[in-house]
Amino acid sequence: MNKTVFDGCPPTSELSDHPLLNDDQALSLEKTFKMLANSTRLRILHVLAKEQEICVSDLAKALDMNATAVSNQLQRMTDWGVLTSKREGLRIFYRIIDPCVISVVNYAWCLTQCAEIREDENNLQVDTEANSQLLIQKLVS
Repeated sequence: MNKTVFDGCPPTSELSDHPLLNDDQALSLEKTFKMLANSTRLRILHVLAKEQEICVSDLAKALDMNATAVSNQLQRMTDWGVLTSKREGLRIFYRIIDPCVISVVNYAWCLTQCAEIREDENNLQVDTEANSQLLIQKLVS
């Protein structure tokens, strides 16, 4: 089953320029996020983004996982139209056919890193405020 690789994400306008999502659009968007909301699938996508194309056994080895579990997730992403596969002898190779999925994962990773930085800054600020209060108490007493 070979599908054509998209040249890129379809041109879109800013989310703020779109009319409000209707129920069907929101559910479709929810399905996309649910597909990505799985640590195994995210790890598989990361390997595929790095390797371009890889067979199930090599992917399972790279992830230190059972080939059957990896194959199950690969089939799900193929069914969703994110991946395509090709058979060469006894081996099946997978690759990403929808580059938008990598863009979404990249943005999500950016959000995650920014959230971690904000959390660290908030913890530092709380620690600094606590230390300042302790210093003031020592000076007063």
